[in-house]
Amino acid sequence: MKQATKSPHPDSFETRRIGPRMARRRMLGGAAATAAATVAAAIGLTGCSRREPLLRIASNVWPGYELMHAAQALGRFDEAELRIIEMPSSTDVLQSLASGVIEGGGLTLDELLSARADGLDLCAVLVFDESTGADALIAQAEIGSLAALVGKRIGVEQTATGALVLHAALQAAGLRLEQVQPVFMTVANHLAAWQTRQVDALVTFEPVLGAAAAQGARRLFDSHAMPGQIIDVLAVHRSTLQRNPQALRRLVQMHFEMQALWLTEPQRLAPGIGARLGLAPAQVPGFLDGLSMPGLLENHQWLAGNQPRLLTSARHLEQVMRKARLLTRAAPQTPLCSTAVLPALPAGADT
Repeated sequence: MKQATKSPHPDSFETRRIGPRMARRRMLGGAAATAAATVAAAIGLTGCSRREPLLRIASNVWPGYELMHAAQALGRFDEAELRIIEMPSSTDVLQSLASGVIEGGGLTLDELLSARADGLDLCAVLVFDESTGADALIAQAEIGSLAALVGKRIGVEQTATGALVLHAALQAAGLRLEQVQPVFMTVANHLAAWQTRQVDALVTFEPVLGAAAAQGARRLFDSHAMPGQIIDVLAVHRSTLQRNPQALRRLVQMHFEMQALWLTEPQRLAPGIGARLGLAPAQVPGFLDGLSMPGLLENHQWLAGNQPRLLTSARHLEQVMRKARLLTRAAPQTPLCSTAVLPALPAGADT
């Protein structure tokens, strides 16, 4: 690829090549229209008119999004009104949101902030999950502490989540970014880089974590030490709150019903979730370790009020993203989140 003409800022996640963030910005621009036709064909769009618009919600494969896919697999939705679509990556979800092919999607909070900065009027209406150990910094067996990372090569995705975990781990060790050697790579290359010792440490997540642990990796830091910072949300175009609120309410309500079913009868959901994640049913509960899935009360705490918890997390994340050169545009003034489609709290519940 073409080399950049300037060196990276020492405290930046910029690299000498065009990385995933730059590629995403291009796709959110002129290439979105080309992708729209492909995605539209994949989800079966037609030219017929509907009295009630079809609500199309997309996600890539990630454990936190599985409950809505499970609800669809169990026939809990009328697919003439609501359709859950699997896409290869979150970039495809963002691109489809930008082109208007879908009304909403599962995004990480940093992806939501980037999309809003790119001009999409999206808001979060549900918090799917919070990483409480699912994202981690691991090291080769001979590296016994975070302090021992000085001068070491650390593999990390050039994303806000990668930047956030690395920033927090270095802060815990009292180190600066220029004291280590970030090696930017996509998650598809993480395990191979680890096994061939191209990196001394790695910021990653499952299934790489499990595979590396089986080969002696040391877990030096994880998102359990960063509560409220790595979050997956259901983000929708703000206009969808007015165009199709009932379908959104059904989707959110069904998410909580599937959550209750998982807690009481996980054997009913594990086969379907395992099939989608490429796991045996018995492996599914372990794969969900490190994720906290907020219930209804916690969702109100995340999304409600003049200063919702999600906004507090977003402000901290924006600072990290700006420092890492992953966010350069001003955030829009429209509200970040809404409780419009959350079920009401039972009487006496306190947010």
